[in-house]
Amino acid sequence: LSLSLVPQELETEFRNDDGGVSRNSSEVPLSTDNTPEVLNKALSGLSSRWKNWWVRGILTLAMITFFFIIIYLGPLVLMMIVMVVQIKCFHEIILIGYNVYHSYHLPWFRTLSWYFLLCANYFFYGETVTDTFFSLVQREEPLRILSKYHRFISFTLYLAGFCMFVLSLVKKHYRLQFYMLSPKKTWEGFIGGFFATVLFGILLSYFMAGYSYFVCPVEFNNETNWFMVDCQPSELYQLQKYTLPSLLQSVIGWQTVRMYPFQIHSIALSTFASLIGPFGGFFASGFKRAFKIKDFADTIPGHGGIMDRFDCQYLMATFVNVYIASFIRGPNPTKLMQQLLALRPDQQLSVYNSLKAHLMEKEAIQPTVRPSQHPRHRLWVSRRPRSGLEMGRKDRKAPGRGFT
Repeated sequence: LSLSLVPQELETEFRNDDGGVSRNSSEVPLSTDNTPEVLNKALSGLSSRWKNWWVRGILTLAMITFFFIIIYLGPLVLMMIVMVVQIKCFHEIILIGYNVYHSYHLPWFRTLSWYFLLCANYFFYGETVTDTFFSLVQREEPLRILSKYHRFISFTLYLAGFCMFVLSLVKKHYRLQFYMLSPKKTWEGFIGGFFATVLFGILLSYFMAGYSYFVCPVEFNNETNWFMVDCQPSELYQLQKYTLPSLLQSVIGWQTVRMYPFQIHSIALSTFASLIGPFGGFFASGFKRAFKIKDFADTIPGHGGIMDRFDCQYLMATFVNVYIASFIRGPNPTKLMQQLLALRPDQQLSVYNSLKAHLMEKEAIQPTVRPSQHPRHRLWVSRRPRSGLEMGRKDRKAPGRGFT
């Protein structure tokens, strides 16, 4: 909310007397070169253009290596890195806004910004942790309370933040519009990236679907008291035979192919990543140009800040979450059981009777045989094996009838 409002006086700093855009804003710091001294000495004989290419290339390989190391260390480390990246990206954005806002004495700018990040993380991470580590949450009383009243606590936190934001409003603010997207983004790269991303997504998903490490959820094991990644892969990650369309059959000469069902979903995810995902970068370009800066920060030499490398990922991550919830992930039995156990006994009994009647209609279970009211047609029900003496007694009480 705070980032979308800019003091009106800032508009005069962005434009000259002749209406042109001013390039020197003293409120926003310029990017600095923090290339390691070792690289500067090694590349000192090159021109600035080639030096920049070498720096970007070396740091790119370093980031790719670091990424594979994170994957090797496991899901928990990956989760922590995602949180660190999120916080760092947010810090870079807030720092830019604060460098502009601080001279206008806007109260609680940084406090409110970090507060809303905390509220968002509490809401989303809280539900995920409760669903994934239900057994661990139920063992601790404080965690059970937080889980039970999670949405109410989240709403209260957002409401408190909204009240603080209203109290901090200052007159004469207006919404700054974004403009002038990056000229380095070309149609060739846009179209070429689409085909390359879809092809790479199909191949990579085929490779990763064959390993339980990549397809099994992280679960808490009560026996080992630690987290584990082991499961029987669902049908989504099992090879199946598909018949190709007649057009493709005439082109490649194959009638059927064996592939994982998830590869079909990977096409949808790759298509969004290549066609819609870049709009996150367009938005980031407009944001930076509105503040007259080239990069969000100088964390990575030759690349800018963390936010410059992850500007498209936030839009993509949101789509992946919605796509999985809508087309891949089915109802969660663990979450359903949580809700059933929270009901009153009479409500649980009502759910039990309804479920029992439904299963009888589907012939999944047999109807329960009830004893007849007439003594000659009474059926004796036993929950444990009977001895011969007890069987004789039952036979004498109900002539001609055994026990069921």
